[in-house]
Amino acid sequence: MKVLVLFYSTYGHMFQMAKAAAEGAGKVDGSEVKIMRVPELLSDEILQQMGALEAQKQFADVPVASPKDLEWADAVIFGIPTRFGNMIGQMRMFLDSTGPQWASGALVGKVGSVMSSTATQHGGQESTILTSQVTLLHHGMVVVGLPYAFQGQTTVNEISGGSPYGASTITGGDGSRMPSENELEAARFQGRHVTEIAGKLAG
Repeated sequence: MKVLVLFYSTYGHMFQMAKAAAEGAGKVDGSEVKIMRVPELLSDEILQQMGALEAQKQFADVPVASPKDLEWADAVIFGIPTRFGNMIGQMRMFLDSTGPQWASGALVGKVGSVMSSTATQHGGQESTILTSQVTLLHHGMVVVGLPYAFQGQTTVNEISGGSPYGASTITGGDGSRMPSENELEAARFQGRHVTEIAGKLAG
């Protein structure tokens, strides 16, 4: 099973979740996993003003994807931060460029899954994942979420992201909170689960 973990990250939160999802996917026998990022749309000057330029150095060596890379994969896990309860513009621009793949049906039958992040507990994690799944369905992908078999999403012992729709993390208003171990474990579970489903479909 070929699994692509495709993410956008401003300060590194979604990069950490993407690495965890890839780790989970890699635990399935026969899996081949790639981590890639979508192109940045903001200039270095703007990223510097946002305090993100230094943070982005941690994943500067991660390859930048093109829509053709989606065709390689049997399953794609999308790491999509939230902006005002919706998909971030960088991922939206990338997906809006997948018209050729849609026209040829290149993604039909592939597994698609989404993770997200927000600054606050109720900042749109679920709305971002759910509305992102609409695009995957237009491509004919088989949408997979995060089942309650991952019992970490029932925790009340900490503030934590995660829902049946997908793993997520809460960054805090100033972005200082990196994913908790529970949130990373949700991403690992999702990565493994998605890969197992892809294997069953391939079989």
